[in-house]
Order: sequence, then C-alpha cells, then structure tokens
Amino acid sequence: MIFGTQTGERFLEAVTAFETAVRGQDPDGAERAFQELHRSLGEAGPHETAQAAPRLAALLPEVPPGPRGVVAVIVGACVERGADPRPCAPYVFVELAETLAEIGEFCERWQETGGGDHPHPDDSDAHPALFERVGPEAALAWLSLPQFEMACLALLNDPGVRTALDRSLRARLVRAVTAVEETTGHQFKCLKYALLVLDDEPLVVLHRPSGTGYRMRMGGIGDNFQLHTLLADLLVGGGHVPGRAPSPQEVAVCRDAPGQVHTVGSFNLMTPGGEWVWNEGTPADIPVVDGVRLLVLDPPAYERSWPSGRFFPNMTGDLVLERVLDEAETRYWLEGCVPAT
Repeated sequence: MIFGTQTGERFLEAVTAFETAVRGQDPDGAERAFQELHRSLGEAGPHETAQAAPRLAALLPEVPPGPRGVVAVIVGACVERGADPRPCAPYVFVELAETLAEIGEFCERWQETGGGDHPHPDDSDAHPALFERVGPEAALAWLSLPQFEMACLALLNDPGVRTALDRSLRARLVRAVTAVEETTGHQFKCLKYALLVLDDEPLVVLHRPSGTGYRMRMGGIGDNFQLHTLLADLLVGGGHVPGRAPSPQEVAVCRDAPGQVHTVGSFNLMTPGGEWVWNEGTPADIPVVDGVRLLVLDPPAYERSWPSGRFFPNMTGDLVLERVLDEAETRYWLEGCVPAT
C-alpha cells in the first residue's frame, strides 16, 4: 500500500489499509498499516477522524489481541477530536467486557502458578515472565486494560453514550472491574468511576438542622467532592440554608469551566442509615429509598477543604433544584432517617 502525503488523507488511507489487511488476514500488511495509523493520526482533522472512528471501532472484534487495545485508544483519540462516540461505544464496551473476562482467567492462572504480587500492566520488564506464566491471551488482556480504560473514558464523557449503555452490561462491567481491583491490588478508579456516573438521576436532599427537604436532579457528576460543592451552591448560595456558599468560580469548575479552585466543605453527607457518604466516593454511593436516592446533610464535623473541580475534566456536571419539599413530605423522609453513627 502506498500512502498519500496530503494532510489528513494519509490517516484515512492507513485506516483503509488496516481494514483490508485485518479482514484479509495479512499480518505483515496489518503491521505496516498499524504503524502508519500511529504516524498519521496527528495530521488528521475532524473530517477524517469522524470517518475513521466508527470504522476502526467496528473492526475491533477482528483485530488480534495485541494491537486491539491500541486501536481502541485511537478510536478514543478520534472521539476527543470530535468524532461521534455513540456508534463506536457498543464495540468498545463489548471488547472491554471480553477483556475483563480474560483477566479473570489471568488471575486464576497467576494464582495457580505461584501467586505473588501482580505486575503492573505498564511494567514492561515483567512482560516476558508474564507470558510464560499465564499464556499469551490472558497476558495480553491484562496488559491492554489501561488502554481500554483510556478509550472508554473518552466515550463516557458523552452523556448520550452513558445513557445508552445497557444497565445490565454497565453493572457487569463495574462488578468485573471491582473484582480485578480486589484480586490484583491494582486500581482502575477512572474506569470504575466513569461507569458509575449517573445521568438524569432524581435526588432527595434533607437538611437535618433546618428540617427542610429538596427535590433535585443530577447528571455527569464524577465524585462527591463535585456534588458537595454543587449542593452548597444551590442550598447555601440559593438562600435556603445557612452556611458557607462557594464562590462562582468554585461552582463553575464543577460544572463546565476548566481548572480547579480551592473550596471548603459546607456539610457532612450522610445516608438515611446514619453512615457517612464520603466525598471521595461517587453519587452512586447514595442509597435508593422508595425509588429515589436519599441524601441527608448534617453540619460538618470539622473543616474540610479541597481543590474544587471535576474528577473528569471533559465531563460536564449538572445539579438542578426542581422544588422545595413541603413540611409533610420532608417530615415523611426525615422520620425514616437515623442520626449519624
């Protein structure tokens, strides 16, 4: 294959060559085209990446395990340059699920061959021994997980991808990532938190000191630090409860503005059962009661401060106050809550 030289065209020619070689089971041609994909990606503009992303995503099931994760990363890079992530997402998530299943086999074989600390996927020095111990397919699955994490993050920044992701598949992926973390001791927090992001999610918030309640709706919030600041803006900044209101800059970086701004906590976030909802967790940690997530706000036990911002810088966060609950509604919810433990 002779690649063109015009800016952007080389990338699409490389995509076509890669498709042809993979589907024709031509390993030498696939390797040449694969290298050209790397070299020419930087030249590709929005028009080229928009065409390439769904084609490469659809090719993933036929790509050998070695380069499969890198091709997924290229799909994610195209999405970050403006390609539509929605037609790409089903292919990437299916491959992620299969990769996690292979990693389950990797963990079993690792234990059967002596156990010990699992090597980090980025530790190239450990690769030869890894292949010998667990076999090529299981080893490649383990080594490609960070690549699939990168690709999935690029896709999950889009709310349309998140809401279209099948609930059962999402739950299965979260369970699988959690099992990998617990078994290997290596954290894939970004992937797990992105899969846990809620959208168009109703939330009832009870401010225990004032005996008031609020119906809200949240979406695109990566962690509870972000949620905490947005709650303080709506409730304290909105004049509903006393306390410290975050500045406009602190709020903006939790919605869609770039950067981070120092902030101070306004509440203790609690479950109805009296347990802490940690800022380090996600809104998915808030329990569901009578079909809606229910959060209780207590006075802060001590002053906490942190850099206000978004766990996922490319994900827009939103929290809106739909209405203030009346006294009867608030009393109903509060009667089922217990004090902090």
